[in-house]
Amino acid sequence: MSKFALSRRHILRGSLGTFATATVGLPLLEAMLNRNGTALADGSPLPKQFITYFIGNGFRLERLEPTTTGDNFALSEELAPLVDVEEYLKIATGLQNWCRTQVTHHEGMTAWSGYSMTELSGLYSKSGGPTIDQVIADHIEATSTPKPLLRSIQVGVSRRWSVMDSGTTMFAVSHRGPNEALYPEFNPQKVWQTLFSEFQDKPDDSALRLSVIDAVREDAKKLQGRLGKIDKERIEAHLDGLRELEERINTEPPSCEAPDQPTETNDPNTSVEPLTSVNNAMADLICAAMACDVTRVASVFFLGGAAEANYAEIGQTTAHHNNTHDGGAQEEVHQGVVYSMQRLADLCTRMKATVDVTGQNLLDTGVILAGSDCSVGLTHTVSRQPYILIGKARDTLKGKYHYQAVPRMTEDEGSYNAAGNTSDCLLTVLKAFNPAATSVGDMEPHGLQGWYGTNNPPNQGVSGSDKILPDLTGTAFEG
Repeated sequence: MSKFALSRRHILRGSLGTFATATVGLPLLEAMLNRNGTALADGSPLPKQFITYFIGNGFRLERLEPTTTGDNFALSEELAPLVDVEEYLKIATGLQNWCRTQVTHHEGMTAWSGYSMTELSGLYSKSGGPTIDQVIADHIEATSTPKPLLRSIQVGVSRRWSVMDSGTTMFAVSHRGPNEALYPEFNPQKVWQTLFSEFQDKPDDSALRLSVIDAVREDAKKLQGRLGKIDKERIEAHLDGLRELEERINTEPPSCEAPDQPTETNDPNTSVEPLTSVNNAMADLICAAMACDVTRVASVFFLGGAAEANYAEIGQTTAHHNNTHDGGAQEEVHQGVVYSMQRLADLCTRMKATVDVTGQNLLDTGVILAGSDCSVGLTHTVSRQPYILIGKARDTLKGKYHYQAVPRMTEDEGSYNAAGNTSDCLLTVLKAFNPAATSVGDMEPHGLQGWYGTNNPPNQGVSGSDKILPDLTGTAFEG
């Protein structure tokens, strides 16, 4: 016997009189899903959300990398701000970025695309190909019914950009291709206008709401006759819940009502950047947009490439970039990294508290990929370039886990040996959205011609087209 399939957009209808019709949306039912519950009945994938979060100029690796691997690792000093979302936290360490040319910072930006830079001339370069967020956005656009209103949104927090670099690579974490950088918007009010300006205030219909359940009850009975026991109970519970709301006269406002326009403008003329306020405003807007399915892909340029900003909110007056290159200021670097991780945590906790159109929180349904333009700012190295992932993407990614390509470095060793390929991590994330994906970018393992100084060169890794990180993936990618 074939399974009764129901559209995700199915609504109950009934008459409120001569000139009015009542409609009631339904919760996500088993009948709206395929037999495995892994997609909608029409084959469209369940909504998943993806965010990239960029923090400029690296970390203190010996204070970032956990001391143990697997699913029971203890949070390091620089991961400690993420304790409230620990069950969603994954970190990949010890990976090699195989960009063909080393400059400063530019090669680290390739960790977001898997493509070596193009049109390189001194400190000028362009992205060699689309970044991972845009590859995922393309897949969502091609496979989703209905599609999100916007394929992606790009936001920035610190307005302090690198004064030494040129081209496009360093000034955006999102690129459609070499000649299409997607620059971030730094004003939360303008981001609100992009996301929500078309939302219109609805007329007061509280009087009509009182009789909506009565109007659609007959349609609900007809539908229940075609559903299984569990779905019947879900619809009845759904209608009972609405009845309770009606008895209180007014139902709650729609979950996709536009949020108020933020008051924060991220004034470019201020001497002390309001990084926390701007980051929180952007996080609220992104979560609201994803809850409403306005967009499923976003990027946050928190602190730009090379990190020319200072962390004035924690009392630092020297640019973070300068601190990273001062051997005597490495404690200040660590404090800056911890502060930036707190801002990442602010986004994560908002996602955990926000449910999407299917009723699950955004860390269960989506994933954040966080990282930088190098692993260690002091040396500009892209060896052991780490990725931090928060979220399960509907159980296609594990919960808490630490994957490490080669044993952890220590401060005394000062070793940056690495293995594998940063593109392996990008491919793992892409497969959470597109199980058929087989490659990311164009990087193959190459020697780095003395980049490691007196250190031994890393083990030869494998290309992203040949390998994924199996320990990061969930039990199934069928999606």
